Amino acid sequence: MNKQTLTSLGLLALAIIVGAMIWFNQPSNDATESTDTSSSTSSETTTSTIATQSSTTTTTDNTTESTTAPNESVTWLDQKIAEMTIAEKVGQLFLVRYPGDAALTDSQTYHLGGFLLFGQDVENATAESLITQIQTLQANSDIPLLIGADEEGGTVTRISRNANLVASPFLAPQTLYQNGGWEAITADTKQKAEILTNYGIQLGLFPVADVATDPNAFIYDRTIGLDAAGTSTFVETVVKSLAGTGVASTLKHFPGYGNNRDSHVEIVRDTRTIEELRTNDFLPFEAGIKAGADSILVSHNIVTSIDDTQPASLSPKVIQVLREELGFEGVIMTDDMDMLGLADFTSQEQAGLAALKAGNDLVLSSSYASQIPVVITAVDNGDYSEADLDASVRRILTLKETLGLLNE
Repeated sequence: MNKQTLTSLGLLALAIIVGAMIWFNQPSNDATESTDTSSSTSSETTTSTIATQSSTTTTTDNTTESTTAPNESVTWLDQKIAEMTIAEKVGQLFLVRYPGDAALTDSQTYHLGGFLLFGQDVENATAESLITQIQTLQANSDIPLLIGADEEGGTVTRISRNANLVASPFLAPQTLYQNGGWEAITADTKQKAEILTNYGIQLGLFPVADVATDPNAFIYDRTIGLDAAGTSTFVETVVKSLAGTGVASTLKHFPGYGNNRDSHVEIVRDTRTIEELRTNDFLPFEAGIKAGADSILVSHNIVTSIDDTQPASLSPKVIQVLREELGFEGVIMTDDMDMLGLADFTSQEQAGLAALKAGNDLVLSSSYASQIPVVITAVDNGDYSEADLDASVRRILTLKETLGLLNE
């Protein structure tokens, strides 16, 4: 046997001895960390090394204490939604025209998401009476209400037409811009937000994001009156000025009115190509979304290049463009569902359900008393999925949380 062989045998023997020593010194199986969900019987505290295990059990001084780690994917809003009844969730999807003396009762009966005030609702109000009116509604609502009033300025104002509430009516965007440029737009937006929040109003339903350059167009006077680039700057300015004020931004009227007629009195057929919309009318909405817009209001126009059979407010294809092409994740609401022309496509009783099934989150309605039961029935029989209902409720409650209405 040569020297090389002896050396090899020596190394092998050494390896066997070392291995045996390591084996004999290992702890018994009773003291190792468990790889299943059973608790350890060691007298020392042991911690599971399995990252996905939802609970761990420790023993100290022979006393077993179970601790359950929270599921971080479940938020307090998820928990809130899980505790709500179907009726409570459906009610949150309705922003209704203020029904006068029935407001308090109806807010509780139908679990309404909020109220929309018009001029006649506040024409005799004082600052004190309006504040008291809104505070009373909120104090008697299990989930705080969204309170809205159209305050675009100019031809569309509500509370600011009452000199007891606002010293003078809010000016139109075009007037502000012509007199003071973007600085005037910013100052006016912040002033409006301060006034609205003082009264307890969270929705001013502005800015108008429609691109209209024809002075004869229906929507022109309500717009900034500039091209797509100018309108985009206007929308971005307003959205950023509203951020953190407690008043939500609402871009309207998607997919864009352009120079079309008035959908309040008829269903408008918009025959512009999708390329025209993408390179012109979509741009202010994209700018607003990028700036952090809270909500978008959808018109009743039939935009034939997207859906040639249904008004935008009832069209899943239009909502799909907003969600998937433009990437909007906030609240999508309909225009007033009581506008003339919708009767050609759905009854008032079915209009709320049709809008929600299309993908809207919030229905602007006066016919809520007949529409809400239809939606509840549709959820119960599977015609409107509870998953879709929950998704819309989550967006609405998230908006309310952002506006300071909800606390964890």
